Order: sequence, then structure tokens, then C-alpha cells
Amino acid sequence: MSAAIARGGTTDTAVEAILEGAREKGAETQTIYLTCQHLEFCTNCRECAQTPGPERGKCAQLDDLESILTQIEAADAVVLGSSMNYGSVTAIFRRFMERLIGFSYWPWGENIPKPRKKRPTRKAVLVASSGIPGFTIPLFTGAPSTLRLTAKMLGAKPVAACGSACPPWSKIICFRQGPGSGLGASG
Repeated sequence: MSAAIARGGTTDTAVEAILEGAREKGAETQTIYLTCQHLEFCTNCRECAQTPGPERGKCAQLDDLESILTQIEAADAVVLGSSMNYGSVTAIFRRFMERLIGFSYWPWGENIPKPRKKRPTRKAVLVASSGIPGFTIPLFTGAPSTLRLTAKMLGAKPVAACGSACPPWSKIICFRQGPGSGLGASG
């Protein structure tokens, strides 16, 4: 999935490089470009979070969210990529993330939502790109935590993260998920 505003830019290049590696190992891949999808804002009606049980609640809005989530749920792994605006993910990525509340059970009267599934069933690679050097992304921005939260909501465990930078720092720096909540550089 790419939430890049500029198609074919740094984020798309990094996501495509990861998918190419997966294809070389025999995986079938598909890219969802969020800017090409019809995604409404969450209205916080929480209809999707009212029914208990392990299955994701369905959003009442009629847009492309259900199709996107069906594709993700059918996958063994997901790549979540976003360029950064003002130190975090793009607005379209944030819009998508805020619509994932159906992965939680949150009846009215409860203070916090409860995840429907406790264990991740797929893997995730997280990609953030910026005009700043890629190694600074996990140090000085909110993008990594937003991407990790989104992966968790989708039932995916982050196994790697990449920070990519625009020129003059054009380099993709990848990290394997380290112990704890931070990223540990390893290659």
C-alpha cells in the first residue's frame, strides 16, 4: 500500500523495491494506491465497533474501504508506505488509519477499544520517506509509531522498516524490528 501524494516518487520506489524482492521469492503482489481510492473520513459513529466477536466490524460508509481491507486480510504480508508531511504520515494515510476502528470492539460506555484479535496473523514492512535523511525518520518524527499502530490494527507484526530520503540523501535505509517499541538498525 502506498499513501504517497506524488506517484512514482521516493515512497513508491521503496515500496516497489520491497515488492520486487517478494516477487523474486515467488510471492504474488499487488499495490494499493490510497490516492486512487475513494475513502471517506471516519464519522465516529462507531457502528463498526459495536458488535462483539473476533471478526472485523463493517463500516457503514459506502466507499472503497471494504475492498481494500478484504485484499489486506487475504494477504500473508503487507507493506505500508507513506511519505511524510509535517513530521508524520500523509493525510490520506491518516484517513485510512482512522477508519480501522472496526478491528476493535468499542461499545458505547467503554473508555477504550479492545482489539478483536490478540495475535498478529501476517507480517508487515513499514516504509516512510522524507526530504530529511532516512535514518532520522525514527528519531525525529511520528511516522514510525503511526505505521506500527496501523500494522497492529490490520493484524500484522512489523518485521522491518525502511526510511527513504529524497535527493541529496537518496538512499533507502532499512531496519529490522528491534526489541521493544523502537527500531533497531541491523542492515
